Amino acid sequence: MHVFIGGAYNGKTNYVMQELHGQDVFIADGFFPEKVPPCEALVVKNLEKWLITQNLEEDEAIVAHILTRLKVLEENCALYIIVTDMGRGVVPMEKQARLLRDTCGRLYQALFAEAEQVIRIWYGIGETIK
Repeated sequence: MHVFIGGAYNGKTNYVMQELHGQDVFIADGFFPEKVPPCEALVVKNLEKWLITQNLEEDEAIVAHILTRLKVLEENCALYIIVTDMGRGVVPMEKQARLLRDTCGRLYQALFAEAEQVIRIWYGIGETIK
């Protein structure tokens, strides 16, 4: 599993797609794939859009579900996950936005722990974290 993190509109998708140039890629944009057609690489991006449709009060169960599903999906093709950094010390006023930020933080910690590679993208430039 390869994880790419950066702020919104910092070039994460372009960076990953350049890395995967010439490969058969399936992109799950804003949804969590239950099944994926055969491919060389699966790119999962904008998971936060899928997360807002879940009961964020149950964030531990959500994180466990995502990790379990990703391990199954990774059996079929290389897995590239693109996530948006939404923390940076800013605490949203609305409860739902705080829950989303907190759930993303817990999910990202779990993803980083499982990932073989973590790269931070800052305006199109990648910095290897792990």
